[in-house]
Amino acid sequence: MSVPIQDEILTVADVAKELRCSKPHIYNLINGRVPGVTPLPVISLGRKRLVRRSSLQRWLRINEKEGILPALSEIDPVRRMEETHHA
Repeated sequence: MSVPIQDEILTVADVAKELRCSKPHIYNLINGRVPGVTPLPVISLGRKRLVRRSSLQRWLRINEKEGILPALSEIDPVRRMEETHHA
């Protein structure tokens, strides 16, 4: 009997590979050490941390919606970022 894809269990290494970052960064996400990002929910088995795929997908959606947006003053009327010119 196979597990449905949304209920697949991922290791920290699997999550790091999917998010294209390091395993230490995933542990920082799990432990709430990344400012402005909600902690990544995990299943704890002693020291081992596992992530349900559906939880990872939900976490990505939440953090995408809550991302920091540029201030309105930084966007021109056609909704492009203003370029900053340095002398």
